Amino acid sequence: METVTQVIPRNDFHLELEFSTGEARVFDARPYLDKGAFRQLHDLARFKQAYVAFDTVCWPGNLDIAPETLYDRSVPRTE
Repeated sequence: METVTQVIPRNDFHLELEFSTGEARVFDARPYLDKGAFRQLHDLARFKQAYVAFDTVCWPGNLDIAPETLYDRSVPRTE
């Protein structure tokens, strides 16, 4: 299973991700911002507090997204 090794939150509510496979991908978090606890992430300052822990992306307040979701629903990053 791929795990997240680095995250960079962007101003457009996307996450730039690096995975244990060495792949660089981009995840669009916008579809999640209207669901349950993720509504808290509508605040860009809070969204940008994303960090890597337990092999995935987390935010303060015990929010996280499973690494397999991040991988499966992201696209390769183009430079």
